[in-house]
Amino acid sequence: MKVILTQTDTTVGFLSQDALKLQEIKSRKPTKAFIKVYKDFKTLVASGHRIPDKYKNTVRRAKKTTFIVKNSAFRVASSPLDSQVLRTNFWHYSTSANESSKNFNRDFCEEKADIIIENKNGLSENSSSSLYKINHKKRKKIR
Repeated sequence: MKVILTQTDTTVGFLSQDALKLQEIKSRKPTKAFIKVYKDFKTLVASGHRIPDKYKNTVRRAKKTTFIVKNSAFRVASSPLDSQVLRTNFWHYSTSANESSKNFNRDFCEEKADIIIENKNGLSENSSSSLYKINHKKRKKIR
């Protein structure tokens, strides 16, 4: 599996279907999970994620928001993906494009990525997604 460097709906990110490669790039602890980004809500539900009925509309309409349900983090990409490479897969693991606890460094990212997807606006480090933990009773904002 390839590691893709691209502008995500929130910030510059590494995308891949191989969590081990992303762990190696980020020097990340194996116990820390990655966010799964789905191309649409229908794919998210089809993948087996059980979203409490109370929050289905919230998740479906959310923009730049990550949700945690039963220790599984996911987000639905709100913007259409520009590249055919990204459209062919229904989901990707996602992480910010930087070394752990450091800011975006283009040279580091280009060295680590197998594929670089950049549009006319380039790559820019923006704020990360909002993060909510939800269950059938309540919603708690984490960041």
